[in-house]
Amino acid sequence: MTPSADDAAHAVHCRLDELLEARGMTLTELAQRVGITLANLSILKNDRARSIRFSTLTAICRTLDCTPGELLILTEEDTH
Repeated sequence: MTPSADDAAHAVHCRLDELLEARGMTLTELAQRVGITLANLSILKNDRARSIRFSTLTAICRTLDCTPGELLILTEEDTH
């Protein structure tokens, strides 16, 4: 199944960089603590993710002591 144009464009921004910096943590350290590959975290961090599992979102939020709304925000314009 080919994704539609609506699926490709989104206005969700991942604030992973800001949250990591505020907590003095590296992406590599987060990957190890959460048990997710560095490549998959990079996709999320660079706003290239098309989806995220609730279990992954939960693990990231617990590790960073944040809420999903602090990690993922809706921007005014499509990022893609």
